[in-house]
Amino acid sequence: MKNDIEKIDKLIKEALTKEEAKFYDELGEQNVFKKFGGIFKGKMGWLAIIMNVVVLVLFGLLVYCLIQFLNVETTNELIKWGAGMFTCMLMMSMLKLYFWMQMDKNDVLRELKRLELQISALANKNNGQN
Repeated sequence: MKNDIEKIDKLIKEALTKEEAKFYDELGEQNVFKKFGGIFKGKMGWLAIIMNVVVLVLFGLLVYCLIQFLNVETTNELIKWGAGMFTCMLMMSMLKLYFWMQMDKNDVLRELKRLELQISALANKNNGQN
């Protein structure tokens, strides 16, 4: 299977111009750190920065709730600080889910761009033959 993909990539690169081939190489698979960095680029990068600040604030609040939870003696206070910890963890989880969905969206967009480039190259190749 991997050899087939490599053969297809080779055929595509042969059909592309040098500029298109360079662009095609840039659309390759990214590691997790590059994907995470990609969240901060583009039109919604400012929102990702704000959300990361909110995650840090929530983590600080979580630590504060944990310290208070360990220092109280009454059951009602334990429930209140435990609920605060649970709420912080829940909100942090939702924000992290948003980041993972953004990384997935960027992957899908990158693959769509690769397809568009391939279709364009095939269309230009077919127009040149006619």
